Amino acid sequence: MTSSIIVSVVMPVYNEEKYIEKCIDSLLLQDYPTEKMEWIFVDGCSNDKTVEILEKYQKKYPELIKIFKNPQKIVPFAMNIGIEASCGKYIVRLDAHADYATDYISKCIYYLENTDAENVGGVAQTKANGFMGNAIAKMLSSKFGVGNSQFRTNGESGYVDTVPFGAFKREVFSKYGGYDERLVRNQDNEMNFRIRKNGGKIYLSNEIHLSYYCRDSIKGISSMARKNGMWNIITMKLCPGAMGIRHFIPFAFVLSVIGLAVLGFLYSAFWLLLSAELLLYLVLDIIFSATKASNIKEFFTLLLLFPIFHVAYGIGSLSGIIKLFSKDFQKKNYINKKI
Repeated sequence: MTSSIIVSVVMPVYNEEKYIEKCIDSLLLQDYPTEKMEWIFVDGCSNDKTVEILEKYQKKYPELIKIFKNPQKIVPFAMNIGIEASCGKYIVRLDAHADYATDYISKCIYYLENTDAENVGGVAQTKANGFMGNAIAKMLSSKFGVGNSQFRTNGESGYVDTVPFGAFKREVFSKYGGYDERLVRNQDNEMNFRIRKNGGKIYLSNEIHLSYYCRDSIKGISSMARKNGMWNIITMKLCPGAMGIRHFIPFAFVLSVIGLAVLGFLYSAFWLLLSAELLLYLVLDIIFSATKASNIKEFFTLLLLFPIFHVAYGIGSLSGIIKLFSKDFQKKNYINKKI
């Protein structure tokens, strides 16, 4: 059985009872032969019904589904556990917060075999449940919301700096090492940066499709933004070059607002600059909200969501700087640890 495995799907999971069944059902509809695959789920000590649901599917497909524990709970540990346990020629990293087009895996393998890329990915359509969730999904699909993130904004096929999740040639991990276990977030960006730094290529195909389910509340998306902003700063420190300029635009925005407001007490001209900046932001907010909105209620919701998301992201980056100087961070000696 092991010798026939071509594709090893590796999926970190934690408290995914809301999404995991739909995710697995989409995998069961894949047009790639199941007898040539193994699905490795690495659970980060879930305290909901995630493992119970996985075990239900495992009983039906014992040759296909494998479940491992991840006591460290974070994604890079899960990926390294899964990769070490896998035997496929290709490693396809998937996320439980998503479901996948029926040809997702076969298209990934096609482009791995027919391009010179070492990692291949596709375009993520952001989805959610309910009115607020749908508005958040639209925000996260907007260039004003997330910048020039090709895989979120229906980019064209071609070589890029990163892709969501990724399908890898197995030798990537023997050549460049496993996932960086220091990173709670941005481990995909760091892995793709390491591939590119060593001469490898990342390929995005707009023929590869998945649906990603985002947070569906203001509290949820604000929390995500703060954590992403914080880990962008930490990742920049630990892995210089791994993050693009777009990841720090909200930080620059928040910093400029604070800086201009403070300087305004010294020279009133800075308040004029602050007013001009905020006016420009408002104009862009109105334009992109109007472009994305389906009705007046959604327009005003997006009008609030964009600044909430950007400010939370920027504040997260500020907290990341503070985190770098904390005793806890210094005690962990992250800088001197190797991958």
